[in-house]
Parts: sequence; C-alpha cells; structure tokens
Amino acid sequence: MTHRKKTVRLSDILIPKYLPLVNDKTHMHQILTSGRAGTKSSCMAILADYLIVAEPDTAVVVMRKHHNKLRKTVYKECIRAIQRLGLKKSQFKITKSPMQMTYLKNGNTIYFTGSDSIDDTKGMIDEERSIRMVVLDELTEFFDKGEGAEELSNIEATFVRGNDNFFRMLYLFNPPKNPKAPVNEWVRMMEKRPDCIHIHSSYKDVPVEWLGQKLIDAANQMAEADNKMYRWVWLGEAVGIDDLIYYMFDPDRHIRHIGSADNYAYYAIGVDYGQMNATTYQVFGMDMTNKRMQGLDEYYYSGRDTGRQKSPSDYAKDFRAMLDKLYVAHGRKRVYVYIDPSAKGLAEEIKRICPEIILRNADNTVTEGINRVQKLLSYDALFLCDQQKNAESEFYLYGYDPDSIDRGLEKPIKEHDHAMDAIRYAVMGQWRTMKRMLPYLAREDKE
Repeated sequence: MTHRKKTVRLSDILIPKYLPLVNDKTHMHQILTSGRAGTKSSCMAILADYLIVAEPDTAVVVMRKHHNKLRKTVYKECIRAIQRLGLKKSQFKITKSPMQMTYLKNGNTIYFTGSDSIDDTKGMIDEERSIRMVVLDELTEFFDKGEGAEELSNIEATFVRGNDNFFRMLYLFNPPKNPKAPVNEWVRMMEKRPDCIHIHSSYKDVPVEWLGQKLIDAANQMAEADNKMYRWVWLGEAVGIDDLIYYMFDPDRHIRHIGSADNYAYYAIGVDYGQMNATTYQVFGMDMTNKRMQGLDEYYYSGRDTGRQKSPSDYAKDFRAMLDKLYVAHGRKRVYVYIDPSAKGLAEEIKRICPEIILRNADNTVTEGINRVQKLLSYDALFLCDQQKNAESEFYLYGYDPDSIDRGLEKPIKEHDHAMDAIRYAVMGQWRTMKRMLPYLAREDKE
C-alpha cells in the first residue's frame, strides 16, 4: 500500500501577515516584532527550512548574540519547522557540533552561530552556496550586550557579498518597554528606508486553534490584572517606563495574612548586606499547592539609622535567631539562601552557625530580575506578609532615574532598594520553580 505524500500549503502554517515574506525580494531588511505568541519565531524557521529545500545552491545563517542561547531557541525551532512543512527529519542531516541542518537532497545548509564579538562572523562564508538569508534573533541583545547598529552593519557587509540577486536580513525581537530603547530607535530609522519592511504581530493575529484556549486565558488573565503589562507582554507595545518600578504592587492584592493551615515545601531567603547601609533578610515560603511565593518574615537593620554598625558575626547570630523562629512557626524544612555576592564575610559567618542551609551567591542581573518580580506580582504569584513592613514601604518608593529613561536606559535609583534587592535575589534563585507556577507561555520573556 502506498502512502500519498502530505501536501502542506504555506497559508496553513503562516499567518496572513507573514505570507508576503515568502517571495519578497524587494526588501533586503525584514524586521519582525511581536508580543507573546505572535509566531514570528515559527515564521522564521519555516522560511529558513523552506529556502534550503526549494532554492538551489542556498545557505542560511541563523544568529543570536551568544552561542549558548542557540540550541534551545532558534535551532530547536528550525527542527520543529521540518514537520510543519510536511517533511521528515530523515531528509536532513542535523548536527549539534557544529550546529547545522543540511537538506540531504541538495546539500543546502542552515548554519547556527553566535556573534559574541563584532568579528565573530569573519570567515563564515559558504564557499559552495550563496547565503540567501541571515537571521538575527533576539535583536535587542545586539544592542544591550553588543555594538548595536555598528555590529549589524558589520554582519550585513560580511554576508551580502555576491548575493545581488536575492539576499535578505531577517531581524526578530520583542520590543522593549522603553520607546527610546536603542533597538526601538534603530527600527524607526530603518523604517524610512525603501528596502526595509517592518511587520508587527500579536497573538490576536493567530488562529485560536493554533494557540489553544489556555494561552488565550493566560493573556486575558494578565489583561485583567495589569493592562499595561499585558500590552507590553502580549501585544508587544513599547508602553513606556514608569518612574515607579513596581507600579503594579497593590497592598490589597499583594499583602496576605499568613494562615495557620498554610503549608510550604521549603523556604527561600534573599539577603542584601550593607555596612553602613541596611542589611535585610526577606523570607519566603514556597507554596506549591497555591502556586505562590509567600512572604513569611523580614529582618531589617540599618547601621546608619541606629548609629551602630553590626559585624558579620552579629548579623549571622540574628540570622540564626530568625531561622529558629521560622522553624517554630512553620516547621523545619529545607532553606535556600541567596546572598549578595559581595558579602562573602557574612556568607561565611551564616554558613558556619547555620550549617543546614543551602547557600548560593545571588544572581544580580538587575533588569531581568526586575522583570521577573514584576511578572510574579502581575500574576499574583508573589506575596508579602504583615511583618514585611520595610519591603512594603520600598515597593511604593523604588524607582528609575528619569534621566536614564530619556537616554533609552532603565537604571534604578540607588535608594529604597535594600529589600527590593533581597526579594529580587530570592526570585532569581527560585525562578525555575516559580515560572512553572505561571500560566502557560507567561513563563519566559519571549514568544
């Protein structure tokens, strides 16, 4: 019995907004932006796979700023696109080292690479085939962690040679909140060029049956809880930056009295240390049943305010006393502690008298940490308790420097930030667990 080969129409797997890109040889620069689930990544992968299958003597280069981000993102997406096109993996040679996908019938290849330095693309020319498309995924990273427009021009110059007939640069990213962010300014400049097209999509452009009701429900849930966050995350709008960082904090929503029947799998404690500035321990219980990170206690001491500075050993004794009190109130469980990486002396003292804890250097990635705390607040997955008075106060006061916003940056003012830093450390340390408590596709900061 013979089986008929499955016929796939591109209109069945690409949203209408993206269909004109398939045969677009007018616009060398094609910018795709979107909110969550706007399908730009799947569009990129379909175009890349389709190109090496259908176009003779063709190669495609897919890049991210850093090599270590490739495998779980663009590489994985291009493998998925094989099936979407009605093809089989057996028709391709797929390797991880080097990271490549070759269509066996014609030898056309997709190369996956990073651009960790501005000269990283030198020598990546395919000697046998013309590179017809270069994809730059998560374009914001090229501006935040690279050389920005200069690096993009360098990449274009490397690959455009000998491709006069058909060559395109495909740029993908979710717009930052700040309209003045360098990548947003670059897009506005590029839109003035006749050889550039900018297509923006959101989940609203995608058939519901492609997405599933759970995703729609997650979007609607955020729209109700925090419309501004919804417009940025789901609609992909550059909504602007509030001077107040945690504008979504609402004491009626986010301060919860601790119930006697509450049950926590383990504890997570963020530690921010200061010499003359405040030292604080922000304690959270991981409530797996109700999918939340519940504040349980707060230690806060300021040598500047009291006129007496404590030594690391004094702070460690206070930590021990707080921990023993926590065990009495909520039971003895595992304790994960995320401490300011600069506070090595305090870390050693705490570990010495609290040997049962699991101590980690905190991840001090500020922008990503703030985004994750905002997300947990918006989805009601992070709560304070009545005892966390200093944290509550700082949530009302912690803000961005307005001048930095005007320059396209978001730099927090170094005031009212001790509890904020400690909470951010705890959230970053527990992110793998916390993101699983969020609605589907609200878990990562991309489509």
